Amino acid sequence: MTSPCRPRPDATWLPRPFGRPEVYAPTGREAAAFDRWAINEAGVPAAVLMENAGRAAALVADRLWPDGPVLVLAGAGNNGGDGVVLARTLLSQRREVRILHLGRDTVPDPLLHGWPVPAGPIPSDAAALRSVLAEAGIVVDALLGTGIRGSPREPFARVIRAVNRSRTPVVSLDVPSGVDADRGKVPGKAVRADVTIAFGAPKLGTLLFPGRGRAGRIIAVEIGFPPLGARAIPGRVITAGWAGRHRPRRRPVTHKKAEGQLLIVAGSPGVAGAAVLAGRGALRAGVGYLRVASHPENREILQAALPEALFVNALDGDALGEAAEASDALAAGPGIGTDGAAARRLDELLALPGPRGLLLDADALTLLGAGALPAFPRASSPARRLLTPHPGEMARLGASRAETLGHPVGVALRAAERYRSAVLLKGQPSLLASGTEERVWVSTGGSSELARAGTGDVLSGVAGAFLARGADAATAGALALHYTGRAAALARRGEALLPTDIAESMARVLCETPLRRPVLGLQFVLLDLDRPH
Repeated sequence: MTSPCRPRPDATWLPRPFGRPEVYAPTGREAAAFDRWAINEAGVPAAVLMENAGRAAALVADRLWPDGPVLVLAGAGNNGGDGVVLARTLLSQRREVRILHLGRDTVPDPLLHGWPVPAGPIPSDAAALRSVLAEAGIVVDALLGTGIRGSPREPFARVIRAVNRSRTPVVSLDVPSGVDADRGKVPGKAVRADVTIAFGAPKLGTLLFPGRGRAGRIIAVEIGFPPLGARAIPGRVITAGWAGRHRPRRRPVTHKKAEGQLLIVAGSPGVAGAAVLAGRGALRAGVGYLRVASHPENREILQAALPEALFVNALDGDALGEAAEASDALAAGPGIGTDGAAARRLDELLALPGPRGLLLDADALTLLGAGALPAFPRASSPARRLLTPHPGEMARLGASRAETLGHPVGVALRAAERYRSAVLLKGQPSLLASGTEERVWVSTGGSSELARAGTGDVLSGVAGAFLARGADAATAGALALHYTGRAAALARRGEALLPTDIAESMARVLCETPLRRPVLGLQFVLLDLDRPH
């Protein structure tokens, strides 16, 4: 039999993901403040940062597109200066390079170091601009950078339109011109990049839609900043390196109860599927002992679908309480219903003493938002509580769907503070806000393939398993996002992806070893994210 940790001869495996264990995601404003601190207080010369940024971007671009003329579109600010350094670096390596500038009279000589880079203004004639774009093998977008607020004005909007109509590959420096680096908004014209090379860290706006859709592949590079941890930046990226470092591991000598005991409360009559999917996710995530509490009408289905789990009659209060007290974590909500009886049963479980981890999903969130769970504030500790709403469920917790879709980071942070819990806000991308500190993790492994009923049930089971195995709520949620997203990718089902495919692929993804070196072989690369799909 082939081991799940080894690919079958007929299997097509995706490249292993890469990302350093600590990758930050600052907003544009946070990145600008950090730049000023690094230059004015930490003593890093601005010229050194610009030199490192331009040279690193040149090396990445040359690896991706080693042939053909390079056309750099340079604006007046630091982003344009990065583009000038890139052009000079590639010319010194015998690449054919040309700079067209906008918003500056000439290319600054100090950045060229004496190299005779051909330069001139961007043509104002539309036909001439189309021609010069078509002649290039690659276009480097160094027009606006992270400082833009609102829609790009003319003549920048005209140039962006021409770039997007061209078929020439586009590399954007730091952010695609026109994308809000804080929130990912695209208020006007914005470059559609094939690759975005981020300096120091990916900007939060390029990880949030619609900005994420304009950024293409994101490659973050180190350029000589002091450690970002020296400043308070709440955004983090959930990388393969981070997940591999924080995932609970089985000890060489152990037993089933030492690997976590989880109680899943799910499924009302006719809704056994939610309990099955959550249970399969938990088992595949490595929980040692699983109990599933559901309506007695679901017993036969659950015992057939989950022979590894112990069935508990959810209508038997004594049996349910004993199961909860014996478990390390409780995951409740999928398909339990929202009537008074369901609310009373769940509230009684929350009132039980003990240091259990707690996850509330689906119907349990509806009950919480309606004020039907008065015992919730006393249930577990804030560090061990996890809520997993989608935008519709978040509306029941106090934030409108429009607000959630427009300002997901702020909504997740406010909900985490209000409920004193970690909050996993499902979406594209999904976010995880810590309940004990102002910190947000951004998932990069999701895709539209996950938009199917039942996927959230699997996610709850996986997160519940990590809670039961000892992870705190924020870590459990972030791990669940990473591993379910990666399992979906490894399943390679496309639009035919089923939640059961995700659960079955968990065996393969948990066996993966993240790449220690980036795909490009450049040691200064911090993160390499494929384009969204």
